[in-house]
Amino acid sequence: MRVRSSFAYAAIPIALTLVLIGCSQDGQRGILEPSHSEALATAGGAAEARVVIPFAAANFVGAVQNPFLPLVPGTILTYRQETPEGVEINTVEVTNRTKVILGVTTYVVHDQVFLEGALSEDTFDWMAPDKDGNVWYFGEDTKELGPPVSTQGSWVAGQNGAMPGILMLAHPKVGNSYVQEDAPGVVADQGKVMDLNATVTVPYGTFTNCIKTQESTPIEPGDRAFKVYAEGIGTVVEIPNKSAGRVELIAVQRP
Repeated sequence: MRVRSSFAYAAIPIALTLVLIGCSQDGQRGILEPSHSEALATAGGAAEARVVIPFAAANFVGAVQNPFLPLVPGTILTYRQETPEGVEINTVEVTNRTKVILGVTTYVVHDQVFLEGALSEDTFDWMAPDKDGNVWYFGEDTKELGPPVSTQGSWVAGQNGAMPGILMLAHPKVGNSYVQEDAPGVVADQGKVMDLNATVTVPYGTFTNCIKTQESTPIEPGDRAFKVYAEGIGTVVEIPNKSAGRVELIAVQRP
């Protein structure tokens, strides 16, 4: 699926909070429509602005949760995707575990993919919000069960030149771009804010006033994937850059 990156598998994913704030559900079925802000961006009305936030462990003291990518232990998001190989079910759980990386206590997010009921991918992601609400990504321990088993795409910030990236900005603006993953020779994903007022319908409901982002990587030039984040939940849909269908939220379990 990938609540994480569609390219090197790092994203995503993820998470929730106890109350939906601002994004509504009406249960209707529909498709993702571009809003006026996205139309301006694609028409060149909003210039790309590179956002670079210096990393400092001290900035994570007094962390603030980001409503569009909250990390609440005990919450589980479940997604469904139709692929050429069959139906995939992806569960993304914000666990009660933590991991200290570069002096920052990160949340451990467990991401599992089941293809036709059999576990095919098993990943642990490490994320943390800073004091402003930017959600940082510190790496992942990923495993595709194969055969053969592959750990390609795994990385840890602070090792082999890898640095933390950003998954969600605290104050995104249309046209903002930012580094999501920076692990030389492994991953180099980048994000760009496309829309701040997106509307999307998935099996779990219809959501408005959402953030839509585009993801790309110089490792695969020309490929693009899109994600939509609902306030109080996190990722609700991903439109991958491959031939598989949309990754759609089908269930939310709260602590």
